[in-house]
Amino acid sequence: MAAAGIRGVRLNLETNTAGRFDPADAKAVLDATVEQIRGLGWHVQFYTRTAVIAGLKDHLGQMPFPVVVDHFGRGNPGQGPGQPDFVALLDLVKSGRVYVKISGAYRVSERAPDFADVTALAQALVAANPDRIVWGSDWPHPNSDAGRGKPLTEISSPFPIDDGLLLNQLPKWVPDAAVRKKILVDNPARLYGFEAVAG
Repeated sequence: MAAAGIRGVRLNLETNTAGRFDPADAKAVLDATVEQIRGLGWHVQFYTRTAVIAGLKDHLGQMPFPVVVDHFGRGNPGQGPGQPDFVALLDLVKSGRVYVKISGAYRVSERAPDFADVTALAQALVAANPDRIVWGSDWPHPNSDAGRGKPLTEISSPFPIDDGLLLNQLPKWVPDAAVRKKILVDNPARLYGFEAVAG
């Protein structure tokens, strides 16, 4: 898989069927994953909530490879960037030990269709360390809740997200074009190892 271009693994600790909301439980999953990918030069991407991130802060800061936190770390826009668990994520970003994807705004926002309430979280993350932020659309916007209780052969409808509108939020979150280039080009090139073809 490494030879085919795979550069990391994703741990979804948020699904209702396998939710791992206790930091000790999440640590056990992370440590098992570390052993599986040791020596491959990959990263681990986490989809979990800020309470778990805060509980694992010291451990995440010592990982032997990059850690990527998905979807704003599931920070709560209504509580703003000063919420203690989100501050722990900001500290990890400042240290350079963790990347954060400002992606899937609709997964944390309560303000569709433009997700304006996420702006403060995005701006705080970028201010913490613009070299550790990447953007993502989260396309095709899977909706696991829509499939719950249905046969595995039935395809669930995705969330109806306007990708253009979602992308249009980025200049609002990151007004500086040079910083947007970091987020869209330079940072993912470094994280995913395609710097040689990025220029």
